[in-house]
Amino acid sequence: MKKILLAVDDTKSSIRIIDKMSDIFCTCMPKEIVLLYVQKIISGGSVMDDLIVSSSEWETLKDSLEGTEYQDMRNEKAQKVIDYYCGHLDKKGISGIHPIVRKGHTAEEILKVATEEDVDMIIMGCRSNRMHNLILGSVSREVSNNAKVSVLLIK
Repeated sequence: MKKILLAVDDTKSSIRIIDKMSDIFCTCMPKEIVLLYVQKIISGGSVMDDLIVSSSEWETLKDSLEGTEYQDMRNEKAQKVIDYYCGHLDKKGISGIHPIVRKGHTAEEILKVATEEDVDMIIMGCRSNRMHNLILGSVSREVSNNAKVSVLLIK
């Protein structure tokens, strides 16, 4: 395996994902790890987001945030999250990290980056709150159902 995409968020579960990934690949670590953090435009799950906001409205919303103090704060947070996980990977002796921050719909951005970066596998966390998934959808389910490469979900 040459290149994997490791999708992280700002929760403690992402640390478990990194720890599990380093256990799984301990003898054959990929040459490059694309470390992806996606800034959500609005809170919520993918199914409801699609019902409430159209693609063009997403783009308009993203554009309207640019240059605002709010977006500056979000960018600072994203950089802190990326720096934190880069440090955690470095402590595990994992190199070849390529950090990326994107803004938008989480599942869509994960799938876009996976294609753009030509990764061999996507690794991400999943939550098992079934009621939440029924109402709002699931990023991990959307990614696993639509990815063109293997997806490893870590709980």
